Amino acid sequence: MTRSLRPRLGRRSGHLLGAYGLLALAAVLFLAFSLALPGTFPTLDNVSEILSNQSIPALLALGAMIPIVTGNFDLSIGYGLGLAHVMTMRLIADEGWPWPLACLVVVLGGAVVGVVNGVVVEFARIDSFIATLGTGSMLYALTGRLTNGARIVPGPQGLPAAFTDLYDSRFLGLPVPAFYVLALTAVLWLLLERLPLGRYLYVIGANPRAAELVGIPVRRYVVHAFAGSGLVVGAAGVLLAAQQRIGNPSVGLDYLLPAFVGALLGSTAIRPGRPNALGTLVAVVVLAIGLAGIGQLGAQFWVTPLFNGATLLLAVGMAGYAARRQLRGRRTDPPRARHDAVRAGS
Repeated sequence: MTRSLRPRLGRRSGHLLGAYGLLALAAVLFLAFSLALPGTFPTLDNVSEILSNQSIPALLALGAMIPIVTGNFDLSIGYGLGLAHVMTMRLIADEGWPWPLACLVVVLGGAVVGVVNGVVVEFARIDSFIATLGTGSMLYALTGRLTNGARIVPGPQGLPAAFTDLYDSRFLGLPVPAFYVLALTAVLWLLLERLPLGRYLYVIGANPRAAELVGIPVRRYVVHAFAGSGLVVGAAGVLLAAQQRIGNPSVGLDYLLPAFVGALLGSTAIRPGRPNALGTLVAVVVLAIGLAGIGQLGAQFWVTPLFNGATLLLAVGMAGYAARRQLRGRRTDPPRARHDAVRAGS
């Protein structure tokens, strides 16, 4: 009896470590930096600043995660963010549009860009890396065409206060952008974990051929995934415009790597082996604490890209290991594997 319990306990402890290890790391990092910087790090002002500064990277990470669920990558999100940011500023500051209408048009435009990416990937049969890199370059060219390489600066009257409040306002003493991130995380968790749409997307990501055999319209759902990513990118672009208050044509590229680091690292947490919204949120928290801590310790400017690059390599390696471990677990547990397949196809 004891011998039979040991493997089960070992598997359970390994699962708990894999699922919640990243969350524990976030707590350890926060504690370590709090001990190293007791006067500045564990303060409400610092926490608020971290939540505010990392809201846009968190939104992008969640947006990048959606196509990853289907086994695709959207490398155009950084370029799309820059275009959405510049277009928002142009419509409000230069064209005089009402800010709600301008924001709506930009967000819907992001969804249209996502649909184009999905169509190119699925119907033109171009690898998502190449397809979205190509469309991203075109978006960057369009951004340059709209701005002539110069910044868009509002006139003396500035931007509407209601628009800038999208980023500057607070709720319950915390920055409102943090609640945008929580709301998007909740929506994606519901869609992916509790609705048939999520099961379809996960099956497509695991085995597109099997998804077609059980009657899932793969092309349609992949296009939907890219459209969802584009919608989130458009919303993040609006928020970035409200934050920076000027149109910078090159700003979006700075967010590309952190977004993918968060999305890939998130696939090793909560539901190890597959991208998920809660895991992505935990990964973003880990990255935010790490970057804030090393910044306050006086790290030089080049440490941030070094940290992001090293974490990306670690995230890809850990995500691959978690996926292989999950696959081995399914092979050694045939009843569970059959149950998952039937549940996904139902």
